[in-house]
Amino acid sequence: MRLSLLCLVTWVTLIFSNAGSHSAWAETPESSKKLVLIAGKPSHPPRMHEFNAGVQLLKKCLAEVPGLKTEFTLNGWPQDESMLDDADAIVFYMDGGGGHEIVKENGRRLKKIEAMADKGLGLGFMHYGVEIVPDQAGREFKKFIGGHYEHMFSCNPMWEPQFTKFPEHPITRGVKPFTIRDEWYMNMRFLSNIAGNEPAVIEGMKFTPILVAAPSDDVRNGPYVYPKGPYEHIVANSGRSESMMWAVERPDGGRGFGFTGGHNHDNWGDENFRKVVLNALLWIAKVEVPSDGVKSSVTTAELDANLDPKNRK
Repeated sequence: MRLSLLCLVTWVTLIFSNAGSHSAWAETPESSKKLVLIAGKPSHPPRMHEFNAGVQLLKKCLAEVPGLKTEFTLNGWPQDESMLDDADAIVFYMDGGGGHEIVKENGRRLKKIEAMADKGLGLGFMHYGVEIVPDQAGREFKKFIGGHYEHMFSCNPMWEPQFTKFPEHPITRGVKPFTIRDEWYMNMRFLSNIAGNEPAVIEGMKFTPILVAAPSDDVRNGPYVYPKGPYEHIVANSGRSESMMWAVERPDGGRGFGFTGGHNHDNWGDENFRKVVLNALLWIAKVEVPSDGVKSSVTTAELDANLDPKNRK
């Protein structure tokens, strides 16, 4: 009888001692959402396309978010892809085009992701990762995130857009006006060929532009990074605002976003550049975005950590 009473007292004590600890419950598997960040292989000169360092930095910034478990894999598609099977959201930050990691293995990977998307998987593609060859994955990318970069239709100038106004959306919470130089892709190939600079609902998909700015004629006239401009159809849209980050809510219940920045690694040091992406990572995983957005800080040492071993002379 004394032993049973002692066990009861101990059990009650443990309950009350944990009652005020939110994190003790928030990190349980039942309440957590799983986000997987997939970094691409090294490319470009130092401090550009630092995908491996970038995903590790983003994971660090999300470490204190309750209800979110973040994992990452480096240098391309995970060797053990079972890590993806229980993911609530997956983000691809990598090189794209014809060699995009998602289209390799004769489309097997793409079919796997599409099957998961049909069940509501959140998806995000960042920087070069938004570019695919239309015949390989154009239909899928429009379905996943509402659009993609298309060679010779889209363009990739280095410029400093001024992001001054934001829609009312969880991704923009706490984000203040900012401008930053990056390789901001524009003139994306969106579903139904919309310009992408205004909200829309198309075939059950809710499309919301997040980062929108109007490039100057000098930016439109090029020359672009690759291939050299100008392009007549880009110049013809003089004065039009362009969407460089957008979000979608899909008919399957999943969410997605495209983010065309992320070329220059040091831009992760900018609070608003970083916050709008961190907010998006939470949103596609269906984790509540704080009213003032994800708070984080990044030091110079943290920006310098985990860089790829490129030629740094």
